[in-house]
Amino acid sequence: MSNRLKNIFKEVRRYIMDEKLNFIKKLSFFDSLSDEELNIISNISKITTYPKNSILYYENDINNKIFFLVSGLLKVYKIDKFENEIFLYHIHKNSLISELTTLLDDSIHCFSNAEFIEESVVLEVDFSEFKKEFLSKFTLVNEFIHEILLKTQQLHCVVNRELVFDATAKVAYTLQNDLEMFNTLKRHEISFMLHIQPETLSRVLKKLKRNNIIDSENTDIVILDKEKLNSIIRG
Repeated sequence: MSNRLKNIFKEVRRYIMDEKLNFIKKLSFFDSLSDEELNIISNISKITTYPKNSILYYENDINNKIFFLVSGLLKVYKIDKFENEIFLYHIHKNSLISELTTLLDDSIHCFSNAEFIEESVVLEVDFSEFKKEFLSKFTLVNEFIHEILLKTQQLHCVVNRELVFDATAKVAYTLQNDLEMFNTLKRHEISFMLHIQPETLSRVLKKLKRNNIIDSENTDIVILDKEKLNSIIRG
């Protein structure tokens, strides 16, 4: 191989590494790392772009990587025995995707399905190397615990939404916590996600608007009174 080709390959490799580091730096999870530590993350990971409607993993899949959503939107759901989709929650950019139940095993078991709602960029980190290079040295432990606690909170919200909230509280909670997503999706998609009828969703939105809690600008919902919205959620 000529020196010219070698130099071209070096430049391409340097460009790819720089691009990967730029993506890694978009994740607040890694904010506390030094440049040297960021390079370690880069060396044990890869960046993948997924098209809209593609699947990251299926329920019962097993992998050896932890996934972070750099940009985009991910839907997490399960399938019941009648092949119906049961929506759980969305994962937004700058978040840990993976569902972790133990650090004793290098294999990560998937307990749900994950589908991209829009084109998304994912950082995939080798789990075994991540534990060896960081967690075993008590680096990123607090960040890791924080992300796992956020996952637990998401599951608590699923329980409330499905077992405690009525239709109005479901809509209010979604508006409070997922307004951008609410304004992105079609109304029938939202009603399907919340397991309510489209007519019920329309009726709830009209009631919230009539009570000056929300308003609409073109087709987008705008929150006017966050306190009243919270009071609906609290019951």
